Amino acid sequence: MNLSINLGGITYAFRDLKELFAKANEQKSGDELAGIAAETVQERIAAKAVMSDILLKDIRENPLIPYEEDEVSRLLDEDLNEPIYNEIQHWSVAELREYILRLDVTNTELRRMSKGLTSEMIAAVTKLMSNMDLVYAANKIEIITTCNSAIGQRGTLSSRLQPNHPTDNIDGIMASLKEGLAYGVGDAVIGINPVDDSVESVKRVLHATKEFMTEWQVPTQNCVLAHVTTQMKAIRQGAPADMVFQSIAGTEKANRAFGISIELLKEAQSLIKKQGTSAGPNQFYFETGQGSELSAEAHYDIDQLTLESRNYGFARHFNPFIVNTVVGFIGPEYLYDSKQVIRAGLEDHFMGKMHGLPMGVDICYTNHIKADQNDNENLGVLLAAAGVNFIIAAPMGDDVMLNYQSMSYHDVPTLQELFNKRPAPQFERWLEKMGITENGRFTSRAGDLTIFEK
Repeated sequence: MNLSINLGGITYAFRDLKELFAKANEQKSGDELAGIAAETVQERIAAKAVMSDILLKDIRENPLIPYEEDEVSRLLDEDLNEPIYNEIQHWSVAELREYILRLDVTNTELRRMSKGLTSEMIAAVTKLMSNMDLVYAANKIEIITTCNSAIGQRGTLSSRLQPNHPTDNIDGIMASLKEGLAYGVGDAVIGINPVDDSVESVKRVLHATKEFMTEWQVPTQNCVLAHVTTQMKAIRQGAPADMVFQSIAGTEKANRAFGISIELLKEAQSLIKKQGTSAGPNQFYFETGQGSELSAEAHYDIDQLTLESRNYGFARHFNPFIVNTVVGFIGPEYLYDSKQVIRAGLEDHFMGKMHGLPMGVDICYTNHIKADQNDNENLGVLLAAAGVNFIIAAPMGDDVMLNYQSMSYHDVPTLQELFNKRPAPQFERWLEKMGITENGRFTSRAGDLTIFEK
């Protein structure tokens, strides 16, 4: 395995794959904060050139975190499809990129081949791709999942309705929920981030959303994004939850900081299967985001893109209904400005799709990052072109509870119209029945909350 190259009379040598992976990454403030980023553009180019010749088997045989030290590493290797891996193990990373981007390679072929790739292999090929490569490749891949309803069909763009409230006031949540539905938002999930992570608060919100969904026959899913252990207690006490949520990370140590383990998530999966209120089979919702391992001091000197890819390998094991990266939420320490956020959003979406995941993105930024709403909209357009399964929307694009900016309710139908996409089929039929849309277009009743008065 060659880890050096001479470019322009200068030799660039990398001590191991961990250093090579970090230096081949696009510029990220998180990698710079960790002290592992390429020091110059020339060094980054050299690292990419070396990376292109690395064989897939070299990546597997030189794990970035040893299997005996990390349960995520063990899970990723154990889940690998050995016969498919054996077919491609002698490919270089450059050859993998060329295969993914070939015009004649189909969704079915990519889905099959991806089962023989580890998360680190997917991270490696991502580093060699341009933004347009990431858009083009991700758009090839169709991932359909089912909870109460099915999303992810080609030609659709779904959305998470996020009616958060700064005091968990049920009336406030329900007013925002009705507005979102009246704009055709919410076919992926009605998902609320609670201020109060208590069992009683979670139960109240789950009951309120489920009762509304039942009364108005809304074909979607409900979820309260409390810690998984809180949700499990609420479910055991009879709360109507369609799926279980949890934020995850790419190392065992970072997951421990989140208060989770593989064993705990398997327990939650068994519980939601037996006591959840959806038909399934997909009943997990995971959130991720580049930089979470570094913020937990659990990154092992690995770059944040590669750790994010390991998130998706971890998520793949649990066959989730939806996964999304909260791409600009953690802050400028990890993604400094809009250029880095846009790049990370496209990377995360592609890597999730390459893992066979129903991938969404919370297109967002915090007020101390160098970005604005125009940057959000730019990423929204790119992701819609890339075939993202769903995006997240909050009232006026401003989450008053989490204090960050996202996409707005009206951004979802705007992107659908621009790209000739529709909501999920069941949800679209419901919108037609409610008079919100007609022949795929909004009627004058769109956005009118009185639709939900009897």
